[in-house]
Parts: sequence; C-alpha cells; structure tokens
Amino acid sequence: MNPLTKWLTTGAGLLGAAYAAHSANTWLRYGHPRRVREDAKDALLDDFMRVYDVRELQEIALAAPADVTLAAAREIELDDSPIVRAIFRARELILGSKPDAARRPKGLVEAMKAIGWGVLAESPGREIVMGGVTKPWEANPVFRALPPDQFAAFAEPDCVKIAWTLRATPARSGGSIFGTETRATATDAGARRKFRIYWSLLSPGIILVRLAILPRLKEAAERRWRVEGDDIV
Repeated sequence: MNPLTKWLTTGAGLLGAAYAAHSANTWLRYGHPRRVREDAKDALLDDFMRVYDVRELQEIALAAPADVTLAAAREIELDDSPIVRAIFRARELILGSKPDAARRPKGLVEAMKAIGWGVLAESPGREIVMGGVTKPWEANPVFRALPPDQFAAFAEPDCVKIAWTLRATPARSGGSIFGTETRATATDAGARRKFRIYWSLLSPGIILVRLAILPRLKEAAERRWRVEGDDIV
C-alpha cells in the first residue's frame, strides 16, 4: 500500500469512526437536549417551542453591529457553498431523493419561505423565527407553514414541528454575536421513532450546513459594515 492510499484509508476510517460515535451519541441524547445557557435563552423562540426533542445552537462573533449582521444572514445564499451543495447531494443519495431543480428567490429567508417555511415572529434588526411542519424522513419532504397562533398547539399525528432562528445580539465591543438555533419535536410516538433514526443518521450533515455558513456570514456582514460604516463617516 503506497503512502497516499494508506493516508486516505486511515482518514476514511477515522471519519467513519467519528460519524459512528456522533450518531450513537445523538441517539442516546435524543429527547434529552443540553441545558440552555442563561445568555443563550431565547424568549421569542420559547413562545413557540418550549419543550423539544432536539436542539442545536451554532454561534459566531462578528465585528459588525447586530442589525447589519442580521441583514446579511437573511440574504446569505446556501447554494454558493460547495460544502453545502455536497451535503445536500449526499442526502439525496442516502434517501433516494429527486434532485430539486426549482428556481428559488435569492436570500436565505425568502428561499426558505418559497419551500414552505413560515415566519413565526420577528424582532426587527435582532431576530427572526421561522417554523414549519414536515416529515423529514421522507425522500422529498414537504414543509408546511402554520399561523403563529397555531404553531405551539399543533399536534397532528406523524409529523415533526421545527422552529429555527437567525439571531444577532449586540456585543460590548460594538460588534455582535450571531446565532442560529434549531428546535424540533415529534407529535406522537410513531413520528418520534422515525425522527430519532433520521436525526441520529443525518444530523451531522445538518449541523455541518450551519457551521459552513458561519464563516461566510462573518465575511459578508463585516464587509457590509465596512462599506456602510464608511458611508456614515
């Protein structure tokens, strides 16, 4: 075995082991999400989903004010990232999905609204909460928005409710902390069994998508602030 083949084989083995460990840990933690830090609690999101089966939060510090950061987050393009495109392609292969060739509006929020997500709440310049109902284990899941006043009480069988945020919090430095949080809960025991398997197997890709956009968002928001800041001066 030549050195390159040996290196690739070793790398693939380590990657496989890491994936297996993450999946096993996710399976065990399902229904027992980590406690929320005091500074990461979200009253706006709590209004729609206070109890949940899974919760994920990714954060990054930016040298741009909160309103600039949130504006950049709303407009970021997922398809511009090769990593994100690869993860979406991997999901298609794993679940046997049909490729989605539909044209979407530009910008993350508008693109998500176009595939069925709805806006549950918004704090201008600070946060937007999106939500929807779906069956994520299906090859080509359909997302359905609900009126904000019906989301918390929704309990139709064999579904998963998902709420996620784009949130920018002012920092003492004059910059901001951007966070994207996702919470999900199944509506009955059958959905919980299927969602637990789905989340254990595919959550690494879902988390990687969010982690992949953070550096791009940081670059976009700070570049925007450099331009806007110069205009203000």
